[in-house]
Amino acid sequence: MHEWRDMRAFALRGIPEVQPQDDIAAHIVKSMVEMGETWHPTDIVVVAQKIVSKAEGRVRELDMIAPGKAAREIAEKSGKDARKVQAILDESSEILRVVRCKPDGIVIARHHSGWVCANAGIDESNLGGSANRLLLLPVDPDASARRIATGIEERAHIRPGVIITDTFGRPWRRGLVNVAIGLSGVTPIIDWVGEKDAFGRELLVSQQAVADEIAAASGLLMPKDAATPVVVFRGLHWRANPHASARDYVRPLHEDLFK
Repeated sequence: MHEWRDMRAFALRGIPEVQPQDDIAAHIVKSMVEMGETWHPTDIVVVAQKIVSKAEGRVRELDMIAPGKAAREIAEKSGKDARKVQAILDESSEILRVVRCKPDGIVIARHHSGWVCANAGIDESNLGGSANRLLLLPVDPDASARRIATGIEERAHIRPGVIITDTFGRPWRRGLVNVAIGLSGVTPIIDWVGEKDAFGRELLVSQQAVADEIAAASGLLMPKDAATPVVVFRGLHWRANPHASARDYVRPLHEDLFK
């Protein structure tokens, strides 16, 4: 099993405002050099989804969106701008809940990637002050994570684990936490079934969502007003998994107790 006794985490400083077509891996390697940090074999780089989406041009202008009938109906029910609703519908495979509440309603959607989240993960904050711009999730966050890992490897000659995070709410709990939506190398779940606990009792159902735990911890160094979208974790001794995918977190519909 994994042996995690000590850990260090630090935010990378000096990451600039990311623009479309920017090379995030280049920004990360440059920041590491400027901070005087050297790469370790077991480093894990956690990257905020927002800068990945910006680099990939995942932006829609509200003025360019024409809402359809379904969007207008949901907008009437929720109080949300019909253009935003249309963007949500375009990013979703299913709408699960529509709620009228402050500030502009909530639409709980099942994203095309499988995530169940508010407004299909569409964001409007930290977009340079524009009130008419929406930021969408990456099309394939796992592929995005692999590209960042490859870019770092090409420049630093070491391939770290990469986790792309976004902030999600939780059923029955208030507040948001960072979760993993894209992975390169890092195993999403450690299966403890069949192992023994500290008292020798066999574990029957325990599955540790380790990439989500790392993602959640990164949120402590990514406050909304700090402009620190990249955090490096060191000391977590893990074995690279070439098949790692954050989609492993998506619970099959037949196990969905909240539907």
